[in-house]
Amino acid sequence: MLSVAVVGSGPSGVYTAQALLRQSSVPDVRVHVLDRLPAPYGLVRYGVAPDHEKIKSLQNSLRAVLEDERVTFVGNVGVGGPDGLSPARLAELYHAVVYCVGASGDRSLEVPGEGLPGSYSATRFVSWYSAHPDVGADSFARDALEARSAVVIGVGNVAVDVARILARGADELRRTDVPRAALGALERSRVREVHIVGRRGPSGARFTTKELRELGALPGARVSVDPAELALDPAYSGAAGPAGAPAPPAVVRRNLEVLRGWAAGGGAVDDASHRTPGDTPGRAPRDASDRASDGAVRRVRLRFFLRPAELLERDERVAGVRFARTAPDGTGGIRDTGAYEDIPAGLVLRAVGYRGVELPGLPFDPVRGTVPHTAGRVLRNGVPSPGEYVAGWIKRGPTGVIGSNLSCAKETVASLLADAPALALRPAADDPLAVLRSWGLRPVEWGGWLAIERAEAELGRSLGRGPVKIPDWPGLLAAARDENR
Repeated sequence: MLSVAVVGSGPSGVYTAQALLRQSSVPDVRVHVLDRLPAPYGLVRYGVAPDHEKIKSLQNSLRAVLEDERVTFVGNVGVGGPDGLSPARLAELYHAVVYCVGASGDRSLEVPGEGLPGSYSATRFVSWYSAHPDVGADSFARDALEARSAVVIGVGNVAVDVARILARGADELRRTDVPRAALGALERSRVREVHIVGRRGPSGARFTTKELRELGALPGARVSVDPAELALDPAYSGAAGPAGAPAPPAVVRRNLEVLRGWAAGGGAVDDASHRTPGDTPGRAPRDASDRASDGAVRRVRLRFFLRPAELLERDERVAGVRFARTAPDGTGGIRDTGAYEDIPAGLVLRAVGYRGVELPGLPFDPVRGTVPHTAGRVLRNGVPSPGEYVAGWIKRGPTGVIGSNLSCAKETVASLLADAPALALRPAADDPLAVLRSWGLRPVEWGGWLAIERAEAELGRSLGRGPVKIPDWPGLLAAARDENR
């Protein structure tokens, strides 16, 4: 029997387990899928927006893999870090270990004022409304959503997700699994204007057309685009793009068509008081979002060719963002124009990308934010390390969509299977779970996860809703221990 540990129960980890089950060269394989959390599914549970029910339904296909009799879910077991198992110790228990730990870090803006209260990573905001137990249930309940205006920096799907949640009415979120503290805070939210801002033009945006269109379908919200900013983009005037350049990709053409429709609807940014000439320093502007407030209606403004230069401060909190105006440089890049614009905001969320985080005990490339490898085999000092593999974002960087993890996992599993004859000669524990318990760990197995599901369903029923997520470690672990509920 070939005993394999997969560290991480998100899509890349489960797809790795699935690829191991479907291969035929090693007829007898046992897979333990480890996760630091007592709940499986990774970013599908804790990263996909709660109103994206179709994408969240991917849990059903992941579940089918984890329920296979050859697979054991082992939750509440961390690897790396001060409280987790070291890779060296984990390697004592299995013939091979595949690390699918994702990219949990956030890229920073690296501008003055980024650390002010009221400035957060979009990942933290997503974790809060997704009930990730590492993020306190009250992280945004006290004052962050008291702002009338919010700025989301970034033009990818995560930026669109968080803007949509801010602009969506709480009544619409009540039918989702948003935890009750987050739902209550969103009900009390005073945010009425959300700016989504990118340093490049719309042809350089990374959101999908489906995500973009969802903004225009929000009840009680109005989307606006500045036609002058769209016109700056060389790809905007026609599908052929600039002279001699290939036509933009289909997704870019579709996005531009959506933005063109919004711009034609009179969505120009007409508030000249937001603009400051040159680089003249000035005090942070007053929160002027009341000028955009019309009762219950929220406004979403998409802005382009604005590079964050500084977060502005008032009363020791963020009060806005100073942006440097950019323009195409004629070679496919952008240049600063020397003009600046201030956008008042009491809440700033940065959504400028993820970054892999070093796992103590594994080699790490700090420039790429990945574990060095060749075809998924971990490299130590340039040489493949027997029994150690990677898949997912920690292997290739935070690129692609959920489905991209399939081919990535298959490549790594192909390498592992090619090494299988030698791996099978390595020592491995007959009962890794028993060893983990002897080391003082308390693994949560599949029955414990099912108990969490039942507890969340009961919580939802008590609130007159569908299942509602448990947002804290004590609650999750207490539910997992009560497997007979």
